[in-house]
Amino acid sequence: MLHALSLWLFCLGLWLLLSGLFDNPLLLSFGALSCTLVVFVAWRVEQVDPEEQPLRLRFGPQLILYWPWLLRQVVLANIDVARRILDPKLPISPALIQLKPSQRSELGRVIYANSITLTPGTVTTSLSGDSLEVHALTREGADALLAGGMDRRVAGLERGNP
Repeated sequence: MLHALSLWLFCLGLWLLLSGLFDNPLLLSFGALSCTLVVFVAWRVEQVDPEEQPLRLRFGPQLILYWPWLLRQVVLANIDVARRILDPKLPISPALIQLKPSQRSELGRVIYANSITLTPGTVTTSLSGDSLEVHALTREGADALLAGGMDRRVAGLERGNP
């Protein structure tokens, strides 16, 4: 029951944040009712896992430190891709690589795969078990992934040290 309650609180907080409605009791009650309906439907389709609390900070405050690092990587990759598009002398050498993520949980591997895909010039094409297939626009981008910096940071999120 604690799991469903934390999911409801998360939904209500998100609803309040996105709606910005704090003074209309009718709309507030509709928001609370819609959040209740979402939790009920999630419970009925067994998406509220009794072993997993939806809001539990599995990765702790380290996730807050990871986001700026990831944003910086996205900006740097954007600049690199834009330069390669605008300057025909810069090489584009596509590469398809296999990575073995070191994350212990499925959620950690998904965060790693999504972080790769968010970074321009790289796309995770497959995540199956303990293997990621990644398409990189350049050999340098592929080599950076093979060096494992992003993998270590995401694995550090699970351990509690980014």
